[in-house]
Amino acid sequence: MLKEFKDFAVKGNMLDMAVGIIIGAAFGTIVTALVNEVIMPVVGLFTGGVDFSEMHAVLQPGSPAGPYATVADATAAGAVTLNWGIFVNALISFLIVAFVLFIVIRNFNRLKKQEEEAPPAPPEPSAEEALLAEIRDLLKQQA
Repeated sequence: MLKEFKDFAVKGNMLDMAVGIIIGAAFGTIVTALVNEVIMPVVGLFTGGVDFSEMHAVLQPGSPAGPYATVADATAAGAVTLNWGIFVNALISFLIVAFVLFIVIRNFNRLKKQEEEAPPAPPEPSAEEALLAEIRDLLKQQA
């Protein structure tokens, strides 16, 4: 059983999958930073300085009662909030990741299709054909 696990763990596919997961997690943090620090401030600028990460709806006020300027203020007061601005940020992050994956897979499929369409190389002549070609060439030289 230990040998089977070792064979499974050291297979190339397992290592490729692990690398893919690690790269994917790192890519996710990059996209999150892109959305939160680059895209959303620009969107906020066009919407009059609105910070979407702080957009929320108070479902049940805390003590003291609102209005609360930030989600942290509402949480500190014990209010129950619906943090829809954070959802908007996550949705934009998802759309960016989905678009990048679409581009990568589209290009991969395009390359794969080109490989499939490429004509196969002509087969090497057999030993008998090579010998016959040699005899033909010698006969041409003598004529």
